[in-house]
Amino acid sequence: MSTLRRAWRVAALLAVFATLLISTTAVSAQAPTDGTFTTSDAVKIHYLTAGTSGSWVVLVHGYSDNAQRMWFATGIAPALAKTHRVVALDNRNHGQSDKPVPGGSGRAQDIVELMDHLKIQKAHIHGYSMGGGITGQLLGMIPGRFITAGFGGSGMQESDPKLRAQAMAMDEALPKAQGADAAGMERFRARVATSRPAGTQPVSATPPPVDLTTLDIPILAVNGTFDNPYAKTQRLWREARVFQNVLLADKTHLTAIATGANTPPLYIASITKFIDTYDAN
Repeated sequence: MSTLRRAWRVAALLAVFATLLISTTAVSAQAPTDGTFTTSDAVKIHYLTAGTSGSWVVLVHGYSDNAQRMWFATGIAPALAKTHRVVALDNRNHGQSDKPVPGGSGRAQDIVELMDHLKIQKAHIHGYSMGGGITGQLLGMIPGRFITAGFGGSGMQESDPKLRAQAMAMDEALPKAQGADAAGMERFRARVATSRPAGTQPVSATPPPVDLTTLDIPILAVNGTFDNPYAKTQRLWREARVFQNVLLADKTHLTAIATGANTPPLYIASITKFIDTYDAN
């Protein structure tokens, strides 16, 4: 069966999305609603919801972050909630959720159980960093419950060593972060290394066991040019049937999704436009 693959490489120029940019001052200031549920292994999970109509968007934050900071304070969730129902959880060991392993990672199964709790059959699922690793795991676990998949500050690395080396070489050719950007990334890496329990690894460390060529799920990736974007996305570009790649010029892993007005407008414009384009409704 032949399938048309649409692979878009999007340059990190804000002018490309000039008519799509979303002003954070124009986004509804309505506060999200708090909720909790208890997982099958007795962990209490806190989550936030917003929006009253449209398809569901599930947002999964990164390591050492939380739902309020990463998705609501940045303006991403409020922008999506204008036309969709949004839920963003505090991963276990983070935010206001229980912390059975302080400093530990989140768990993909918690997303499945959150969707079951809210009776969400299918959703747009978008994760940043560790949340992207969880999204990749979910593609292998519950592909039938995706409308679209989104990776921010993340992706799915090549499983073949030769292809991985080729992608890493592409990143080496890109300009590198300097000054405050580079120093901020070093502080972040040091903080993550010291806060994670000994012997544990981030969720995204191992490529999920999923055959992307068999999936019809549209996939989005949004990464800063200072954040090794090609190592994270070349597999998606090769294997996904529908893939959109967005590069944020001169952004690091931290500044690609900064709080408030510092969030790149292209991130907000890209995720909202992508979800609206491929929405099941």
